[in-house]
Amino acid sequence: MTSFSIPSVSLALNEALQQKIDNKTKPPGSLGRLETLALQVGKIQNTLTPELKNPTILVFAGDHGITEEDVSPFPQEVTAQMVLNFLNGGAAINVYCRQHNLSLHVVDAGVNGDLPEHPDLVAAKIGRGTKNFSKTPAMSAEECEQALNKGAELSRTIPDPDCNVIGFGEMGIGNTSSAAALMQRYTGLPLEDCVGKGTGLDDSGLVRKEKIIQKALDQHYKIDEPHEVLATFGGFEIVMMVGAMLESAVLGRILLIDGFIAGSAFLAASRIVPEIQQYAVFTHLSDEQGHSEMLKFLQAEPLLSLGMRLGEGTGAAVAFPLLQSAVAFLNQMASFESAGVSERTDGE
Repeated sequence: MTSFSIPSVSLALNEALQQKIDNKTKPPGSLGRLETLALQVGKIQNTLTPELKNPTILVFAGDHGITEEDVSPFPQEVTAQMVLNFLNGGAAINVYCRQHNLSLHVVDAGVNGDLPEHPDLVAAKIGRGTKNFSKTPAMSAEECEQALNKGAELSRTIPDPDCNVIGFGEMGIGNTSSAAALMQRYTGLPLEDCVGKGTGLDDSGLVRKEKIIQKALDQHYKIDEPHEVLATFGGFEIVMMVGAMLESAVLGRILLIDGFIAGSAFLAASRIVPEIQQYAVFTHLSDEQGHSEMLKFLQAEPLLSLGMRLGEGTGAAVAFPLLQSAVAFLNQMASFESAGVSERTDGE
């Protein structure tokens, strides 16, 4: 079984970084979340002058056998159709990557269809979709290991070698069901706190979806080891994302975690190697039911709350400029001393 040796972020510069932040020409703490973000980035890169180099978004796509149970209002073929939309530059993630100068690559982790060769498409298909996890494990242990290894390999080989900030997105009809099952088994929270409407189920559809997932959880009640849980309920795109996240942390990159699906992959990664959380920036609070409880479980504070629930890595792309702002003030803003500005006194 693949192991990932993720080092703890450096604390050597923690005090110096905090002092640098506090000595900028502003009241202490007045830049709020940008200050804690600058501190995190500095610690990850172990420097007082961090840089964001060659930011990249990887979007992993895969199909899910659970769609046989009508857990989504969209048919499975939409996965392949949306991948083509990504490749043609017409999706939301394309728009935001162009806007913020982010490199974008799409990975076919397990789409149930044939996709054309394209310079932005990585052919890494483990299988043509997973099995229906309400009846049988979604994939074998061997397929899960293969997907983890492939994700790790792609995180090393796709981005520019200098890339030090990487975002994760996904596409896969039915993957909110997979994510909800993973979340429930990893957190132990009530299933109703984990299941949402996904791509737009009505109330009766949501009830049906919850019953199907509960049946699957009951059927696989003995499964609790992190890798086994991932193989039983995961999707090929989710598992491959787990491997890519883990290896990216090994490489010392900042990890931009998108919404509910990417969050479920991160939850799995954190169960495999807990140290990964130090490298993660949770970019936004998804409007998908369950994401807020997931973030509470992870004790994570998202950067944005915009009511988004699209996936694709869009939250990561939209939030990236906040990292730029955090690094910019740390590197470019004057200190009280350099600007000749008097610091606060202890008086009223």
